[in-house]
Amino acid sequence: MGRGSTAAAAAGPEPAGRHHGNRHGRSEQARQAVLWAADDLLVEKGFTGVTIEGIAARAGVAKQTVYRWWKTKTDILLDAFLQDAAEALTPPDHGDLAPDLRAHLRQLALFLTRSDAGAVFKALIGHAQHDPAFAAALRSRYLDEQRRRDRLPLERAVERGQLAAGVDMAAEIDQLVGPVYHRVLVTAEPVDQAFTDRLVEAFLHRADVADVADTGETGSR
Repeated sequence: MGRGSTAAAAAGPEPAGRHHGNRHGRSEQARQAVLWAADDLLVEKGFTGVTIEGIAARAGVAKQTVYRWWKTKTDILLDAFLQDAAEALTPPDHGDLAPDLRAHLRQLALFLTRSDAGAVFKALIGHAQHDPAFAAALRSRYLDEQRRRDRLPLERAVERGQLAAGVDMAAEIDQLVGPVYHRVLVTAEPVDQAFTDRLVEAFLHRADVADVADTGETGSR
């Protein structure tokens, strides 16, 4: 959620008096505090160490307030992750396919490997292996929406006439982002800029799309 991984933890729980329920709906301030607290506690304590009680204490809200909004800690963590993903993983629009894809894959790799949200994602994937209902919710609420975002650079390129309209977008997206997730979740190999740029170069070659960016411009992004 746009925060450093340790800032909130160092600051400690915010005073409970700053967060008030609202009989007409959620207090957005309290809701955000709960989501931030869940992120921070997972990074500090791991999935098994996160509890509703701990989240409430860190957020400075009553446990009953948390239960009014979420049933389980995984529901909280999923909402926190979805908010982070929507903010961080919407591809930029440079007006050209190659820089759009390079920037998007670099950001995806950083998001999954270096952010609190990436730690949350890996914990949620692990939990999904043992909870079919949660796995279905994760697919429908994150994976489907993220695939829609992943398609945006290709769809914009088709609209500009830069990419053939008949391209198999689902298959190409799998080949672009799939190796990133594979390294993050399976092999733990580095997911650096050189790796993500090679994925983009392979796609441009397959799709016969010219890369009009010069080396200096590409390297500056």
